[in-house]
Amino acid sequence: MRLMVLPCDGIGPEIMGATLDVVSAANQKFDLGISFHEEASGFDSLKAHGTTLREEVLVRARTQFDGVILGTQSHMDYPPVAEGGRNVSAGFRIGLDLYANVRPARSRDFLPNKAPGMDLVIMREATEGFYPDRNMYKGVGEMMPDPDMALSIRKITRKGSLRICREAFKLAMQRDKKVAAIHKANSFLMTDGLFLECFREVSKEFPGVQTEELIVDAFAALLVRQPQNYDVVVATNFYGDILSDLASELSGSLGLAGSINANAETGLCCAQAQHGSAPDIAGKNVANPTSLILSAAMMLNWLGEQRGVSKLMEAGAAISEAVDRVIDEPQNRTRDIGGSVDTDVFGRLVAATVSDLSLAA
Repeated sequence: MRLMVLPCDGIGPEIMGATLDVVSAANQKFDLGISFHEEASGFDSLKAHGTTLREEVLVRARTQFDGVILGTQSHMDYPPVAEGGRNVSAGFRIGLDLYANVRPARSRDFLPNKAPGMDLVIMREATEGFYPDRNMYKGVGEMMPDPDMALSIRKITRKGSLRICREAFKLAMQRDKKVAAIHKANSFLMTDGLFLECFREVSKEFPGVQTEELIVDAFAALLVRQPQNYDVVVATNFYGDILSDLASELSGSLGLAGSINANAETGLCCAQAQHGSAPDIAGKNVANPTSLILSAAMMLNWLGEQRGVSKLMEAGAAISEAVDRVIDEPQNRTRDIGGSVDTDVFGRLVAATVSDLSLAA
């Protein structure tokens, strides 16, 4: 199994190092046959190749690799696209058509949190919506007709809505058989209206799944008030992006939030931390690598499910279990969750725990 590794910017190299320690431990324990192949991206690629993301990297990811582990990007600091500042994350999502951004949020009883009992997954469409770099065939979906006016175009398609809703219902069948669709159709009559039409159409294929339709602002309040009531939440790109960060922070920390971008039809999957590059702490070895570690675990599990390879699913489960065992001990926690453990030390602790877990666990 070949995995492409792109450390990228900010804390990316640090949390990637910790993540590779953990995946390497799982690789050895479960005999996964993984090899890692690093590619330059972000500012390193810009310096070496004149662009933050080379097209040839996407081609190789699509044709020569089983999965991708993508580090954090400082894309707000990139130069304009014309000068090589390509959004790396969007490049992978569009270039590999990774439409399903899967973002779980789970509160842990042994960690301080603001949402007791929360255990949900936000299924976010990732290839269209209110994102100017991914909603036009050519150019971007933002423009300024004059210096005092800015316009943005939102794209919602039937294809995009149907396939993300279908993935949400498929996931719900493996969980508590509940799906909530998030929208603002009372204002966005056509775009969110189309999304809801697709949601209702797909729901007919899954009669055993309970459905709910919630206006986005109301759901934000309900997520704080009664997070335990929700199981799978499906949303368009913009809503899903914001709500998943809220859910993860309520669960204890954005640093605990795993995330994958996937396409069930092509079998392609990319693990990516849910948070940003945190340039203010880059190079200090203090970042929490849990998000990227859990993202890698999710990718292994997803690939195992898609291919029917049980040892990949076992490896993913072992990594998730190891993370919980490590952070269950206050002295093992990173700074964002009340501890003082450094990034690399945390990675080694989780890796050691993966190695020590019994296969039955």
